[in-house]
Amino acid sequence: MAAQPGLTDGANCQLFAYEVLRHFGLAPPTLRSAELWSDTTATAHVTAAQPLDLLLFNATASAYGAHVAIYAGDHAILHLCAEVGHPAVWGPEDFAARERYGVRVGAKRVTNHLNVVPA
Repeated sequence: MAAQPGLTDGANCQLFAYEVLRHFGLAPPTLRSAELWSDTTATAHVTAAQPLDLLLFNATASAYGAHVAIYAGDHAILHLCAEVGHPAVWGPEDFAARERYGVRVGAKRVTNHLNVVPA
């Protein structure tokens, strides 16, 4: 079994989001945005985001090449922000104000959990 990609060799928005979700006990599939959007094994489409749901943003309604972020609740969205060079928390209006993130493609909920054995 191949090791899952982590953040030690650098990161992109997807790897960052997946590592955050793993920190909270979820087991997201390590997929690119288009594959994540079409996945039905480890994730489900949701219409109303809840904390720890994945949000996809793009310049168009296409999931291909979409930016992946995490809904943190109360209109706060955590993402690895290339624009500022580190993770950031933005509101929906911050994404809407940028052409490359102006379209919210949708939300996905990770349905798989890590098998964590209590100590």
